[in-house]
Amino acid sequence: MCPWFDSWRHHKKTLQPQGFFVFKQMTHFLYILYSKAIDRYYVGETPNLYVRLEQHNRHHFKKNFTKAAEDWEIVLSKKYLSKDDALYLEWFIKRMKSKKFVQKVIAEPKILDDILSKKE
Repeated sequence: MCPWFDSWRHHKKTLQPQGFFVFKQMTHFLYILYSKAIDRYYVGETPNLYVRLEQHNRHHFKKNFTKAAEDWEIVLSKKYLSKDDALYLEWFIKRMKSKKFVQKVIAEPKILDDILSKKE
């Protein structure tokens, strides 16, 4: 018998959860970008806002709408604890297909909270 094995047996065993995973809750941002060059808005969602802005301005996404300009700037960003909430709001704003609605959301971000409260 190994000398370390006997000493190991006398240690207290601690209970550890089986099949239980702890996930760090990741924040996600809903963001609205604006380009003066083409006078257009872009709505998106990301866990890392400033990396995503750089990607849009450097045309990282080759087939994305944002390749039309290089002067995108963040006009609104809102942090959410749930990716689902950020994606839902992105989908909702894009579904409206309205520049006026986007401008209203930028002027009154509380609208986003109202939209989420009625989600179901």
